[in-house]
Amino acid sequence: MADSLLIDRAPLASGCVETWTLNDPASRNALSEAVVDGLIAVCERAATDADLRGVVLRGAGSHFCAGGSLGGFAKTIGQPLAAGEADPLVPLNRRFGALLQALCALPQWLIVAVEGAAMGGGFGIVCCADHVLAHTSAQFATPEVTLGIVPAQIAPFVVRRLGPSAARRCLLTGERWDAAAALRLGLVDDVVEGDMDAAVRAAIARHAAAAPQAVAATKRLLLAQFETPLPALLDDAAVAFAKALRGPEAPQGLAAFAARKAPPWSANS
Repeated sequence: MADSLLIDRAPLASGCVETWTLNDPASRNALSEAVVDGLIAVCERAATDADLRGVVLRGAGSHFCAGGSLGGFAKTIGQPLAAGEADPLVPLNRRFGALLQALCALPQWLIVAVEGAAMGGGFGIVCCADHVLAHTSAQFATPEVTLGIVPAQIAPFVVRRLGPSAARRCLLTGERWDAAAALRLGLVDDVVEGDMDAAVRAAIARHAAAAPQAVAATKRLLLAQFETPLPALLDDAAVAFAKALRGPEAPQGLAAFAARKAPPWSANS
């Protein structure tokens, strides 16, 4: 993990932000078992890190992520199982789904910055972001079906991000999208023509204006909408609202608004 996933922690006016960099440029940052395990580990740690305000996820070199690495599966391709044998590929594939769940469940905002290729599993990771920046060099695709493979773990997350129509378009054809098409279809939030580092800094500043506890509670509600019936979800939302109003952030935020000042968690405070 130390080599294939780099972690950089930087201070904000309140709390800090981390940049997680996929660091295997030779493979276009393919998702090996080690990388997946490393990302799950940092997600688990981030989930309990009260000082961490946000995460930026990007790739080293000129690409974001080429998708899953099939190197460890080479001997299994085209080989049927013996009768009654448990397939070891099943838990390996499901492990990547656990990573996507963990990324979506982060209590902090998650910014994904894409340069170059975001393919297959890399496309799936993009679908977990709260904010996606795409350089004009970015290319997006889910080519699994063109290779005779099923985009098994990413499919639900692609549908959540894009909706059924656009999800079917990419998942069932493997067509490639440039940054402009990805923006039009809802995968990307901003297209970056110039310096990605400057765009990331601007996105961090924008998100840092939001109170961290309020962000975490709002993200929990957004995530719950996929599994929770509407009446129960609205009940939970009412409890979250009451807790926020009675908690420490609302008095500070409302007082700062009345005084026309930045709240204490803002980058401008």
